[in-house]
Amino acid sequence: MIVRRRAVPAGLAVAALLLTAGCSSGGGDAPGGAPGVTTAGATASGRGTASAAPVPAAKGSVKVLRTVAEGLKTPWGLAPLPGGGLLVSSRDEGTISRIDEKTGRTTELGTVSGVSPAGEGGLLGIALSPDFASDHMIYAYFTSASDNRIVRMLYDERKPAGEQLGAPDTVFKGIPKGRIHNGGRIAFGPDRMLYAGTGESGEKGLAQDRKSLGGKILRLTPDGEPAPGNPFPDSPVYSYGHRNVQGLAWDDRQRLFASEFGQDTWDELNAIKPGDDYGWPQAEGRSSGTGFHDPVAQWHTDDASPSGIAYVNGVIWMAGLKGARLWRVPLDGTSASAAPQAFLTGVYGRLRTVVPAGGDRLWLVTSNTDGRGTPKKGDDRVLELRVR
Repeated sequence: MIVRRRAVPAGLAVAALLLTAGCSSGGGDAPGGAPGVTTAGATASGRGTASAAPVPAAKGSVKVLRTVAEGLKTPWGLAPLPGGGLLVSSRDEGTISRIDEKTGRTTELGTVSGVSPAGEGGLLGIALSPDFASDHMIYAYFTSASDNRIVRMLYDERKPAGEQLGAPDTVFKGIPKGRIHNGGRIAFGPDRMLYAGTGESGEKGLAQDRKSLGGKILRLTPDGEPAPGNPFPDSPVYSYGHRNVQGLAWDDRQRLFASEFGQDTWDELNAIKPGDDYGWPQAEGRSSGTGFHDPVAQWHTDDASPSGIAYVNGVIWMAGLKGARLWRVPLDGTSASAAPQAFLTGVYGRLRTVVPAGGDRLWLVTSNTDGRGTPKKGDDRVLELRVR
């Protein structure tokens, strides 16, 4: 169900882009040819796109610079503020807090009303409005009593702590909910449109039903309308045939990539082409002769269960939950240029969200208090990494 808002400004519609295919610990423990990890090149997949940018090194490195904050409860989404500070959402608490990235001090902005946490649902991804400097709006994807939906709230830091969030304004609703597979990642793309990764809520058939919002990547205007240039008329659906999308990132040529949970065999990193079918439930991982879009890389589910992804200097970095590791995937266009490499395996437990921090740095959020991890004192935390 789409909640209609005001018309899209003409300038915004003109700016809309139709994205093309795709869109202390040091060494890696899974170098080239790692068991359970496979990649697709341009020839193998038929989907690769040559890149004019230099191809990154086949092997990289990760250095943990510091723990920024710890003691967080079910952290899920992370959004850096332009003037400094990190916003983090709590899935089960339904709150958004601000972390001072210099001191680690955490201040609660407020509680998002309407959140109904259960299982994998709750307050999930957050994103800043593309006009945040002027409108101070925070967008959030959450599970309500009836569905998954996207809202926006005014952030007024002049108010007392705990009272800085305005009432949620629903811009889009009707995304199927379940105890599992609620998707939840949202992000504004280079075209200033709002993208959302959804899950099929445990009902496999929804992923192939283009009239359903489950098992999709959605592309919306900031007001919640189907974005101009979408592949299906008057539809927010951008791609379909997904099981559970929890990671979205763009490279420096505005190509979209997404991470996806598999079932028992293959997790995926996909290069997203508008209108394409990514196979679920008929295909899990790579398939041949089916017309489905094959993944850039795939992992056995014990090694990944991917959530957030980030693009930095020609590389996709992917946080793994069950795999409890950070994956490095160097790219040549929309193909992997070398075998994925794993870092931090088991050191910090489940890893939920990864976000560029500028230059060669990343923010990394752990997820050990989500009911499936083994929390230790100080969990969960935000880490600052230097990556290559």
